[in-house]
Formats: sequence, C-alpha cells, structure tokens
Amino acid sequence: MASPLKAASPGRGQGIVAQLRKIEDSDGRGTIRFSDGKTLDVSHLDKIYFPDGGYTKGDVMRYYASVADVMLPLIADRPLVLKRYPEGISADSFFQQNAPLDAPSSVRVMSVKSATGTSRRIVGGGLPTLLYTVQLGAIDVHPWLSRVQTLQFADFAVLDLDPMPRARFDRVKKVALWIGEILEEAGYRAAIKTSGSRGLHIFVPMPARTKYEEAQQFARTIATEIAEAHPREVTIQRLIAKRPPGTVYVDFFQNAEGKSVAAPFSLRAKAGATVSMPVAWNELNAALQITDFTIENAPAIAKARARHWRFTK
Repeated sequence: MASPLKAASPGRGQGIVAQLRKIEDSDGRGTIRFSDGKTLDVSHLDKIYFPDGGYTKGDVMRYYASVADVMLPLIADRPLVLKRYPEGISADSFFQQNAPLDAPSSVRVMSVKSATGTSRRIVGGGLPTLLYTVQLGAIDVHPWLSRVQTLQFADFAVLDLDPMPRARFDRVKKVALWIGEILEEAGYRAAIKTSGSRGLHIFVPMPARTKYEEAQQFARTIATEIAEAHPREVTIQRLIAKRPPGTVYVDFFQNAEGKSVAAPFSLRAKAGATVSMPVAWNELNAALQITDFTIENAPAIAKARARHWRFTK
C-alpha cells in the first residue's frame, strides 16, 4: 500500500520526514541530519513492521517526526523503557531497560539512580533520541511517570482500564466516566486517552514531591471505590485467572518507580497501527472507538488533540 504521512508536517519534524522518505526510497540506509547539527544513522527503513497495513520501519519514524512538536515535551527528561520488535509486530519482542553501550552521541543517555540501582538509560525529549529507539526496533513509547530531576516522585497517578475478554469497549468508557465523576467531586483534574490497545488510561497530576507509594495509594483508593460500587462491571483482582470475564480491570500497580505507561501519541504495536490518543471526557460515548486513531490520521489531528492533555474536565 502507499506510504502514509505523504505531506510533510509543520514543525521540527518537517525536514526529517522528507529525509526519511528519501532514504527509504533508495536502499533503506542512510544518515538523518538535524537542524542543530546532530546526525543519526538509520537502516532497514523498508522493513515491514505492520503486516496488515504494510507499514514499514520508515513509516514509524516518519510518524514520530510528524508528531514531534506535541509529543516530545510530554516525554522530556523521562527515562524510556523500550519494547523492541526488530522483525515487526508479528515476530518475537523483548523489553530493554538499559541503553546500548554504542548509543550515538546524538542520543540522550544518562546514569539513572533508582531503587534497583544505577543504570544507563535512554532519556526522552529529543527527536534524535526518539528516532533512535525506532532504529532499535521500538514501536511504542513508554516513559516513566517521573523525570530524571525527581526520579523518586511521581508526576501522575495512573489508572489503566483494561477490559477482560467479554467486556466491550462501551463498558470501559462507562467505567471511565464513573471514575471521572469521583475525581471531579473530589476536586481533582484528570486527562484521559485511549490506550491504543483495548482500554483507556486516566492520568491525574499529583502535587510536587508525591512519593510513588502515595500515588499508588491514591489510585488504589479510587479503583477500590469503583470496584465496590460496581462489582459486576469492575475488578481490581490482580490475578488474571480470578477476574470475571465481563469486567474491566482497573490497574493501579503501574504507579511504581521504573514502571511505564504508553505516552500520549504513542503508536502501539497492534494491528492497524493504532495510536494512544488524548480524548475529551465528553467524547466517551458510543461513537468513540480505539480504531479512530491510527498512524494514518494522527499526525493531522495531534496538535488539536493536545489540548485534551491539559488536565481539565
């Protein structure tokens, strides 16, 4: 099929999109040159990453270059957890925490001290860094909930709404609205986005210097209240085998140091090349579907959608 992202997007990624297309149209190997003088060697841009749509590694890079203006500030200074798909979404994948020893100088790598020790991490915020993760085979972007300046403190509490097999997406939206009502009544601001997979993610900004244990307890309290009020629709049972098949699992365990959640505007390694997209609370109606946002349409709407990530209801 024809390559997506045909029109170069405005902003810092405009020239990069054109360079990537030129490289892929030749032999798939070349050097990207950024406006600040940095460079990044890329290869195998013609490799198919999404067999169902025919999207290539080059398409993934062009996508991220196209949404860079809205996405990069959201992952700036945050360590990234890589899930690598070197042969595309239909083949084996694996997680990578530490930065490769041969990471190029244009990529931001820092020694990050955490509860599990000190390690070299790739840190988000720059377009060369983001595109390097794709060069390694990453498709999703998974940042920590804290920044390198304040690693022990959570910027957000996250509620991950994950439907069990018999739970339709309409039920996920209903659960999200129940949670939204609780948060609004308690005076909390929150933003919501599609996961790009099957569920929804709710982010609640935490006060400065909120410890991860406190953020998790906050999310646990909300999840427990919803599960107790709606036991037929909601579960907080961690063991998959014990979750009722028609319920929505409200996961609060991602609120821990070193854990990560897909970033807003992240591509997901799913059929259709879906995108984790911010939505307005009043869009949680019958019309909204996960497949509404994909590699094809997300670049054109990302800037407008960014306004939904301002934590107002």
